[in-house]
Amino acid sequence: MLALLCIAGIAHAAEPDRRIALTIDDLPWQRLGERAEPELAAQHAQLIAALKRADVPVVGFVNEAKLEVDGQVQPARVQMLRDWRDAGFELGNHTFGHVDLHAVTLEAYEQDILRGEATLRPLLAETGHEPRWFRHPYLHAGQLPQIRAALATFLQQHGYQIAPVTIDNSEWIWAFAYDHVRDTETDPANRDALLQRLRRGYVPYMLTKLDYYEQRSQQLLGRLPAQVWLMHANALNADCIEELVAATRRRGYHFITLETAMQDPAYQHEDGYNGGAGMGWIQRWAMAEKVPKVFYADEPMVPGWVMTLAGREGE
Repeated sequence: MLALLCIAGIAHAAEPDRRIALTIDDLPWQRLGERAEPELAAQHAQLIAALKRADVPVVGFVNEAKLEVDGQVQPARVQMLRDWRDAGFELGNHTFGHVDLHAVTLEAYEQDILRGEATLRPLLAETGHEPRWFRHPYLHAGQLPQIRAALATFLQQHGYQIAPVTIDNSEWIWAFAYDHVRDTETDPANRDALLQRLRRGYVPYMLTKLDYYEQRSQQLLGRLPAQVWLMHANALNADCIEELVAATRRRGYHFITLETAMQDPAYQHEDGYNGGAGMGWIQRWAMAEKVPKVFYADEPMVPGWVMTLAGREGE
C-alpha cells in the first residue's frame, strides 16, 4: 500500500501546472456600430453575469471609439464599461480605434493609445485605479525589434504593461457566423438549429486550440507556462463562455489573474517575429529560437461550414 501511495504521489507531482488568464478584447462590444444589435443590452448583461457565475478573473480591453456616435460619447456605452468595472473585472487599453501598428507610424499609434484612455482613465479613477494593461489590436506588435522596443518604452512611461496572448484562436470567426445567423436567418426552426450547431461546435474547437498550444508550449519550453487566452465580447460568448470555462476546468486548468500569469518567467523570452501577421507569443518565442517549421504544423482550423456562415474565405 505504501508503494502504491508513493507511486500515486509521484504521478500527482508530475501533473502539469495548468494555469490560465482570461482576457476579452473589443469592449464595450465586438462590432459595436458595424451592425444593428437590438439585443445588445441583454447580451451584455448576460455575458457579465456568466463570467461572474464562472468566478474567473478577467481583463477586458477597451476601444474607446466604440463609445462614440457621430463623435459624441454615449453615456449608455460608458455605462457598459462601468458594468465591467463594477463586476470586479479589470479594464485595459486596446487603442482608441483598434489601430493597426503595421499600417500607421509609431507616433500615430502612440497617440491613439493615449486617445484610448480619455474615458477609461477617469472611469477607473472613480474607484482609485488606473489602466495598466495594453493589448495590440490584431496582435500586430511591430515588424522590427526597434519598433517593439520603442513601443515598450512608451508604454512603460505611461504605466502600461503589454498583455501577450499564448492561446490564440479564431473565435471571432465563429462569432461572426453566430451574428450572421442571428441577423439574417428568418426561418425560426433553421435559425435555432444553426445557432445550436454553432454553440455545440464552438466549445470543442476552443478546447482543441487550448490543447494545441499546451502541446507546443511543452515542446518549446519543456513545461507549461501560465497561459493567456484571447476572446471577445460578443453574443456567442454570452451564450457559451460559462460552459467553456467549466470544460476548461475539467481539463485541469485553474483560472488566474493576468498579473499572476505575467510573473511566469516565460514572458521574459525574446520576441523573434518580424512579419506582418498577428502571431501569438508561443510562435514568437519559437521564432526567436529558430525552431524547425514542423513546430507550427497541424494547428486546428475553423471548419469550412463556419467560414461560409461567417462570409470568410480564410482565417
